[in-house]
Amino acid sequence: MRCNVLSLLNIIDPARHVLLAGPTASGKSALALAVAAEQGGCIVNADALQVFANWRVLTARPTPEDEALAPHRLYGHVAADAAYSVGHWLREVSALLDTGQRLIIVGGTGLYLTALTEGLVDIPAIPAAIRVEADARMADPAALLAELDPATRARIDPGNPARIQRAWEVLRATGRGLADWQAETGPPLLPLPQTTTLALMPDRDWLGARIDRRFDAMIAGGALDEVRAALPGWVPGRPSSRAIGAAELLSHLRGEQSLLQAVALARIASRQYAKRQMTWFRARMRGWHNLALPGAGS
Repeated sequence: MRCNVLSLLNIIDPARHVLLAGPTASGKSALALAVAAEQGGCIVNADALQVFANWRVLTARPTPEDEALAPHRLYGHVAADAAYSVGHWLREVSALLDTGQRLIIVGGTGLYLTALTEGLVDIPAIPAAIRVEADARMADPAALLAELDPATRARIDPGNPARIQRAWEVLRATGRGLADWQAETGPPLLPLPQTTTLALMPDRDWLGARIDRRFDAMIAGGALDEVRAALPGWVPGRPSSRAIGAAELLSHLRGEQSLLQAVALARIASRQYAKRQMTWFRARMRGWHNLALPGAGS
């Protein structure tokens, strides 16, 4: 379905929570702000990297000016060196739901959104020693993937190192595969029938051009300074270190490549990330309403 923002607002029930998904640079944040401005509601982040305090520019968090236009929650509230997972996020969303306010939940982390609407199994905490071991072995994600149980390995995207590491840690810590744990999923916090769901599925070329322009704007807006500030205490295995483009800019700051080369590689990484997001949406979010919204915003 292709429509503009005004016609879209006419079909969104203002009494329901809104779940808005989309790949990076697809326009979902601007659309969420338009919904909040027209109908009211609190915008809630569902992006696993926008939660970290040290990344505003590089993760395209809403600007202070945008945040002044509508309530925003779960943005930039987690320290860079802190552990943060889908379980943490669900607990925070649960607290927001308890307030009774209408939520406009927006982001590109498919795992967060499917856990919210389909449920999430309560996996025991991973011991620190196992996480350190996994971090040390992440130079070769394929080796960790090969060690997973067959059922989990069949579900894991081989191009998603974070998911590979998580699955390996669960198996190592509990002796049970992630697929086995997921079979025990509890009831969802926010079932789909209680919400309006919108998934932006833009044209690949259109999105690629937007990704390139936005990364150039990030550089102009101070993304390199953010990475420079993170450099002294950089730990590759931290969740916050997975910000798209951070590794490439870090390589430039270490003198390993030019800024031009780093930006080119970061653009590629961003396009690959968008492709993985779209793959997740198609495979796991089939009950959502798909939208094509060129021109919705950045």
